[in-house]
Amino acid sequence: MSSSPSRLVIAIDGPAASGKSSVARALGRALGFAYVNTGAMYRAATWLVLHHRVDPHDEAAVAGTLEAAEIRCGLDWRHHSTVLMDGVDPEPFLRDAAINDNVSAVSTVARVREILVRAQRAFAEEHDLVMEGRDIGSAVFPRTPYKFYIDASPEIRAQRRAAQGEGDSVATRDKIDSTRRTSPLVIAEDAHVIDSSRLTIEGVVGEIIGRLRLKGFPLPKTIPLGREER
Repeated sequence: MSSSPSRLVIAIDGPAASGKSSVARALGRALGFAYVNTGAMYRAATWLVLHHRVDPHDEAAVAGTLEAAEIRCGLDWRHHSTVLMDGVDPEPFLRDAAINDNVSAVSTVARVREILVRAQRAFAEEHDLVMEGRDIGSAVFPRTPYKFYIDASPEIRAQRRAAQGEGDSVATRDKIDSTRRTSPLVIAEDAHVIDSSRLTIEGVVGEIIGRLRLKGFPLPKTIPLGREER
């Protein structure tokens, strides 16, 4: 499946706890676009691996587990992405400590990324998208002209992570994500970088919309910017 989207795609990348998920959700709602959380897809894959008691560090076994699974991706009533693994919705478990501890290992497996990237690109065959993750602008949709990289200071990101009830180290996550062999976390050359450390969600979304306007993006006449929790 081509990396050139059939529909409009806005790529939102950034490290853990940068605020990219909240920004992408709010932007999707404001524009009336579908919102795709690729991080949740990798967490769902990790849930499947752990559910089958597969060692997350055994790349061959992890790849085989995903290859054998029935993966169904879709959108809910809010136009947010959903994923079923062998008919099961793992969403209630995606923030479990075991998922946090192993999602980076599963995400580094090249075959896992191939399978999920194919599903991510399939969304753009039927929907205009705001898609967020760590390699959307650099690997999944490198040809979209609408790329943004959301960052924040390590201290702010650690505070946000703690507020989410997650104790994993952002420094550790950054090192794993930026050094993995397949599709590492990088800033795409043509991405617009936004530091969200001192900005509200609405402020970041407003900056993105301003940038899209400069690029001639077909914006709706009225754009609702309601409050969004991180």
